[in-house]
Amino acid sequence: MEPVKPRRERPASRAKGERSTRERLLETSARLFLDQGYHATGVSTILAEAGVNAGSLYHFFPGKEELLTGVLEWYLDQLGPVVMAPAEARTRDPVGRVFALLDFYRAWIAGSDFGRGCPIGNLALELGTAYPAARALVERNFEAWTDAVAGWLEEARERFPRGTDPRALAVFVLTTMEGGVMLARARRSLEPFDAAVARLRDYFRLLERAAS
Repeated sequence: MEPVKPRRERPASRAKGERSTRERLLETSARLFLDQGYHATGVSTILAEAGVNAGSLYHFFPGKEELLTGVLEWYLDQLGPVVMAPAEARTRDPVGRVFALLDFYRAWIAGSDFGRGCPIGNLALELGTAYPAARALVERNFEAWTDAVAGWLEEARERFPRGTDPRALAVFVLTTMEGGVMLARARRSLEPFDAAVARLRDYFRLLERAAS
């Protein structure tokens, strides 16, 4: 059997540069997919905005669909540090973290003048079932989001009636957020989002009252 040749390490500067290019492509694509939609965003636009050539793109991603799945995997990596960690840092109260998270989305849509919705929700609506690999990653993103919120609610289990399912409650939070964001964008007003969150607060109060 032929001996295995030792793997030659790339120079650190080159490896760092490749990581930087890949990250730039993902960040640029994520922004453009959010602002313009996946189908409306051309590869040439991504290259121009990212400041890279076609060879660099195809070195990392064989095609646009693979770039899409890369973006969805990137969102999974960003979920903890970018979305959940700020809510956890804001309060130690598990239920309070749920509403801190919803405040994050409120600020997100308001800060974009209603131009941006939930990145995963947008892609879920646009892609439908056309891209199975991307569809599976959309679902993984929703599942990871739900798992994180369910973890907070599990910490508060004693505050809810016996038999309350923290994960089912987390799904309720997710649907409240997604629906509130969509209506707020459609009406260009925070009123639908605020109304949805207010009703969710009422529901949590009723659960806690029933438990006590």
